[in-house]
Amino acid sequence: MKRRRVLFMQLSNIRLLIKKFALVILFLLAFVLMLLNKTDTILIDKTSSVATNVFSPVVDVLILPAKGVAQIYDYFKDMRLAYQENKMLKAENRYLRIVSEKARALEIENRLLAKLLNYTRPNEEELVTARVVAEEGDAFSHSLIAYTGPESSVRKNQIVITDRGVVGRVDKVGPLYSQILLITDINSRIPVMLEKSRVRAILAGDNNRKPKLEFTPIDSVINVGDRIITSGVAGMFPAGLPIGVVSEVNKRDIRVTPLADLDRIEYVKIVSYAEDENMAEADKSEVVINE
Repeated sequence: MKRRRVLFMQLSNIRLLIKKFALVILFLLAFVLMLLNKTDTILIDKTSSVATNVFSPVVDVLILPAKGVAQIYDYFKDMRLAYQENKMLKAENRYLRIVSEKARALEIENRLLAKLLNYTRPNEEELVTARVVAEEGDAFSHSLIAYTGPESSVRKNQIVITDRGVVGRVDKVGPLYSQILLITDINSRIPVMLEKSRVRAILAGDNNRKPKLEFTPIDSVINVGDRIITSGVAGMFPAGLPIGVVSEVNKRDIRVTPLADLDRIEYVKIVSYAEDENMAEADKSEVVINE
């Protein structure tokens, strides 16, 4: 009984002591907590800074392959776009060259026909594009082999051009391939004329890189640099198509350099502008010329 009373008295004293120093204890506890919070922030900042310094180079190294792949992808993407744009510009350039040559020939022709009436225009042309797959060049012939396809409308004696000018005519037609007789071949004869003076002649091949002009009038004046175009005589070739430029004048040996590079032809256009009957008549006329 006496022990209980003593224990109760001690607990009461402790309780009173806690009440007296409660405010001080709470203040100290708050100060300790604030100090610990501040200490943790500094520690966290230091840890974060150290981690950033350590792992940043590692991350940079790890993302290098990704950057390289992205740069390579962008490079090839730009190259593809540039290739497509270049291809479109080349096609447009070829088209503009043909249009320019036609416009130039028509300008001169219109001057001559300005006072004429009842002028009949030639039939509209149809173009077939073919890829050159082989070249036959020796001492006896100059020709190309072009793939014209199984359903092509290509016929013999149709004219063959590039974006620069006339290169020849169709000589043989097969199921898939056609043979093109170049203007430099010894069997080639094309009625032509000088673009400015309108002097007519025959462009004859002799298996030389530069075909020659034959049957020119004796009193005609022909100079180096004169442009040669088709005259339209005999009906096989329409008038005004560019062929070449006079490059050599040695008495009556007149040589013409073709506008088209016959050694580097990859694609040709086979032109059809006349009916079959006109083609047949043109073929007969050419046989007479050859004879």
